[in-house]
Amino acid sequence: MSKNAPGRRRAGTQHATAKPTEPPREWTGWKWIVILLLLGAVVGFGATKVAPKVQEWFARAEPAPEPEPPLGPQPRSDGQAPAGMVWIPGGTYTMGTRDPNPHFADAPEHEVEVGGFWLDETEVSNAQFAEFVKATGYVTIAEQKPTLESIRAGLPPGAPDPDPAILVPGSLVFTPPPGPVPNHHSFWWKWVPGADWKHPEGPESDIKDRMDHPVVHVAWGDATAYAKWAGKRLPTEAEWEFAARGGLTGKKYAWGDEEPAEGGKWRCNIFQGEFPYKNSLADGYLRTAPVKAFPHNGYGLYGVSGNVWEWCSDWYTPDYYKISPRP
Repeated sequence: MSKNAPGRRRAGTQHATAKPTEPPREWTGWKWIVILLLLGAVVGFGATKVAPKVQEWFARAEPAPEPEPPLGPQPRSDGQAPAGMVWIPGGTYTMGTRDPNPHFADAPEHEVEVGGFWLDETEVSNAQFAEFVKATGYVTIAEQKPTLESIRAGLPPGAPDPDPAILVPGSLVFTPPPGPVPNHHSFWWKWVPGADWKHPEGPESDIKDRMDHPVVHVAWGDATAYAKWAGKRLPTEAEWEFAARGGLTGKKYAWGDEEPAEGGKWRCNIFQGEFPYKNSLADGYLRTAPVKAFPHNGYGLYGVSGNVWEWCSDWYTPDYYKISPRP
């Protein structure tokens, strides 16, 4: 983020000319040169006296804005990368997909250019988020009791108010139904009171054995609060997709065109079996996996496919890929 530098100002000058008392004379060329040189000396001398006063006046009238610190970690003086981060060189690429799947909101393809930036090599783990909470006393949105006003803000006009008895801290939890259901998220996402980042499946669960798993049940505001504490920021969607591709062009996945389990080797943590009710656990994980459980991509980033959804800094709209300008 940057701001435009203050515009330069140029002080105006006025020339007062006295009326001549006698007819003008005809001057020779060398005399004009002498007068111009003298005039230049006078103006130059006056400028050395006036300019500091003008600058002082402008300084008093409108103080120059303080420069903003650069976003995100900067290269260390010894040339090493910030701990746990990798450098993404930036460039121009084709963002989006040609896949006609109506559930995808990343079409059409369009060319985008991004600058270089640092990016964490993994998703934020439970251990990392716990450090943030310990240092700041931060309370996530899922741990806070929702207000009636906040609920109303998300309801369509004319919708009835919810029962105040259900306004308790909690979050949505993936809950497999007993059998096949219509393809709609309401059949497998359930509101669970007491679910939060420390209790992913509800009050009876914990993360004691999942400290190296990605933190979940964090809202966008929680993610930005963590990033600010860490001296970082969320990437834009264009930055994230560029980084996730790992330098590959026109490939189906972050690792290439091979299917996730091709050759008997799983490359990411996704649901296997009959979604959403029967997970075969072919990749070895029922829910989340450790942040480095699978190979990294070409840039050295882990978990850019599967495992959990990741926040970006952009506002979301279903038609973003159709209307987003080239940066």
